[in-house]
Amino acid sequence: MALRSDRQGAAEHGHRITAAIACHVARAGGTVDELTRLLLHPEHEGGRHARHLALRSGQPRALDYLRRVWASASAAVHDSTRVESRHHAYEVLAALRDRIETTPWRGTRGRTALRVLRAHLNFAEIAGGPLHHASERQTAEEAGISRTTLRAVYELVLKPRGWLRRLRVGHGREGSTWYLDFDNRAYGMSSSTSRVRTTQFPPDLALEEWPTPETGAAADIDSTVIGRLMGHDAFTLHGLGSSALMIIGALHLYSGQTVEELVGSSSVSRATAYRTLRRLALHGLVRQDGQTWALTPQALQGIGLPPDASEPRPKGLPAQGWDALAHAYGTAGTAAQRKALHMAERAVYRQALERLTEHCSRAVVIVRDGRTVLVPAPRADEIPAHWCSPDGSVLDPTTGRPAADWRVATDGRLILITPADQRSYDELAAAHAQALSEWESAA
Repeated sequence: MALRSDRQGAAEHGHRITAAIACHVARAGGTVDELTRLLLHPEHEGGRHARHLALRSGQPRALDYLRRVWASASAAVHDSTRVESRHHAYEVLAALRDRIETTPWRGTRGRTALRVLRAHLNFAEIAGGPLHHASERQTAEEAGISRTTLRAVYELVLKPRGWLRRLRVGHGREGSTWYLDFDNRAYGMSSSTSRVRTTQFPPDLALEEWPTPETGAAADIDSTVIGRLMGHDAFTLHGLGSSALMIIGALHLYSGQTVEELVGSSSVSRATAYRTLRRLALHGLVRQDGQTWALTPQALQGIGLPPDASEPRPKGLPAQGWDALAHAYGTAGTAAQRKALHMAERAVYRQALERLTEHCSRAVVIVRDGRTVLVPAPRADEIPAHWCSPDGSVLDPTTGRPAADWRVATDGRLILITPADQRSYDELAAAHAQALSEWESAA
């Protein structure tokens, strides 16, 4: 079992090397024929996986595999921005952050998409480039949302609009491989006009909101502040919500904005802006000066200013931190519960992976004379005696007729014969020699 696991890991490692070489050849302006000659050359170390595939499964299958790898590499290189150095990578991320901050994120789903995108930008900044690794649970914890909401945002907003591309699905302890796309189709993307206002559905179904002149103005927020605050329990759906994050991000970038200006810069509706400002003012996090609004000095720490002495009856108490606000809204502990749930899910997932790797089935035991005795499980590849015919073929238990593609080996186990296994003697001999070499090296 350990040998099978090692072979699978070696195959995955070889495929990653092959894909990396294909991307390099594609960036250099090469062709699939040049890639094939390079990888099948007997002295090229990076082509070991392709040559092993040719020996094991035949030359046509290896060539078909290289063509598929080349197609994927060409598409990835064509749709991605070339990063020449670490400094250039940070420039790309900075430009992407500016684009995120000036894109209108309308509606509840749009604001949630911003939180998810900001979480991926945090991971990309740590990784040092648009290419980064992150699991769904890790991203949900960073954005402060549930996995169900995260998946909906992926499928309905971020992937269709080109902000994110999943290059490889995670497996085991490795998260998925993501690419933040700088040249995406989302920037300046207008809403669909296929529906008119007389219908009951908005034309922008992904964001669930009508595009209006007030929310269509140029957005401008500080996403760094949003990324720092969105993990607090106070900004969950039943707390202050994502609209408060947008207002705080807009006011932190430009203080002293009117409601009309906030409607455009934070991409919220007029009613949402008034409602959110009143709620933040109730906690002393924003102050109104005539027609303009501004954050209080310690608003980013969740500490509000007491109400003015001129107010005869203060309507609320100043906030004493984000945790205190979460307790006031009844959302305290949401992030901790989410992390505990994810830890339990990871533990179950890893146990399932271990059982799958070991091909272990559930053990059956009996207790006799106070001792636990393990009942040997039948092998899945050993067939019952009544399935065997005298000439060595396998009888179909349903029809009772011989199955043409199956044979019974001398040890009583099944062997499947398929057209893909019809190889020449030289190919079989080479595959046998390769298998012996691997077995001896593993032993």
